[in-house]
Amino acid sequence: MDSKMKPVINVSYSYNPLEETLEYEFKKKAVFIGIPKENSFQENRIALTPQAVAVIVNNGNRVAIEHHAGMASSFSDNDYSEAGAQIVYDKQEIFKADIILKTAPINHEELALLNEHQIIFSPIHIPSLTKEYLQKCIDKKIIGIALGNIKDDAGNYPIVRSMSQIAGVFAIQTASKYLSNNHEGKGILMGGIAGVPPANVVIIGAGMVGEYATRTALGCGAQVKVFDNSIYRLMRLQRTVGQTVFTSVLDPIQLTHALKEADVAIGALKPHKGIVPMVVTESMVEKMKPGSIIIDVSIDNGGCFETSSLTSHEDPTFVKHDVIHYCVPNIASGVSNTASTAISNILMPLILSCTETAGGANTLLHNKPGLLAATYLFKGKMTSKILSQKFGIKYTDLNLILSSNL
Repeated sequence: MDSKMKPVINVSYSYNPLEETLEYEFKKKAVFIGIPKENSFQENRIALTPQAVAVIVNNGNRVAIEHHAGMASSFSDNDYSEAGAQIVYDKQEIFKADIILKTAPINHEELALLNEHQIIFSPIHIPSLTKEYLQKCIDKKIIGIALGNIKDDAGNYPIVRSMSQIAGVFAIQTASKYLSNNHEGKGILMGGIAGVPPANVVIIGAGMVGEYATRTALGCGAQVKVFDNSIYRLMRLQRTVGQTVFTSVLDPIQLTHALKEADVAIGALKPHKGIVPMVVTESMVEKMKPGSIIIDVSIDNGGCFETSSLTSHEDPTFVKHDVIHYCVPNIASGVSNTASTAISNILMPLILSCTETAGGANTLLHNKPGLLAATYLFKGKMTSKILSQKFGIKYTDLNLILSSNL
C-alpha cells in the first residue's frame, strides 16, 4: 500500500469509551386498593370485576377484597384470588388501603375506619346526607370522589349513563313480569300477538332512562307514549329510537288521558336540585285501570307519583287503588352482574391512571378534569358548592387548593 494512503496514528491521542445515554423509566409506585363488602342501601354491586382486578394487579398494584364482596354479583372469592387479589376477612384491613372503591355510600360503621388522605370512590345520596355526617368526613381529611359526578373526556357522566340505561331496560322487563298472572297481574303480554293488541306503556321522562325504556318497550312490540317538558329531549328520543313515537309535553289533561289507557306507567324524570317533581297526582292514579303497573324509577330522589312509597328488592311491590306499584331504589342493583361490569369498565382505567401518576392526588386531580369535578371533599375542605350551600359548610375552590400545592 502507498505510504500516503496509510492512516497516521499519533500516540499522544487517547481513546476513551463514551457512556451510552439510555432513557430511564422511573419505577411506578405500587398502590394499595381496597374493596369492602357492601351491606347497606340494598347494594349488590361491586366496583371491579375479576378481569379488571387482574389488569390492575399485573400493573404492579395490590388489591384487597373483603370476603364475599362479589358474591351478590356472581363473582366468587376464588375468581378474585385467581386474578391476583388478596381476600381479606377483616374490614379494618381493607380500610388501610390508599384507595377505597365502593358502590354504596360510606356508612357510619365505615366512617370510623377511614384514614387521613385516603381516596374514596363512592356514591353520595344527597336525600340521606346530614351536616353531621359530612362534618365527620371532613374531620377525617379524606379525598371524597362521587361516582355519579365523574365526567369523561366528552363531559358526560359515564356511570350515571350506564346505570340509567340499565334502569330503563330493567323497568320494562319488570313491568312485563308483573303483567303476568304469576305475579297477580292482568295476564297481558307486553307485545301482543296477531289479532291481539299490545300493552299500552306511558313513559314520563325522555332522558337516558326514558330513552332505553322506550327502546325496550318498542322492541317488545308495545304501544308507547312519552312525556317530558323538554322539547329537546323529546326530539332527541325520536331521533335515537329510529321510529315515530307519540310524544307530548307534560300537559296534565293529556297525561291523565294517557294514564287511563295505560297498562304500564314508568316514572323516569330527572331530579331538579336533588328532587324529582311530582307530576302524577293520587287522583290521576285512581283513574288508572285495575291491575296496571307503576314503575317509579325516580323513587331514589322522591318519585314522580304521589302514591309512590319506598320498597325493597326483597319486598318490591305494593297495591294502591288497585294499581301495582314497584318503587325500588337503586334499581340497577337488581341486575348486579351487568351493573358491576359497567362500573368496572369505567373505573379500571381511572384506577390505572391513579397508579401511573407521579406527584400523588394533587397531580392526578389536576390532570383529570373529570375527577376534579367529582371531588366533593379534599383533605379537610368542602369542595362541592352544591353541598356547601345545602348544608351551610364553608366552600373551598379545589382549583385554588391544587394550584397552590403544585
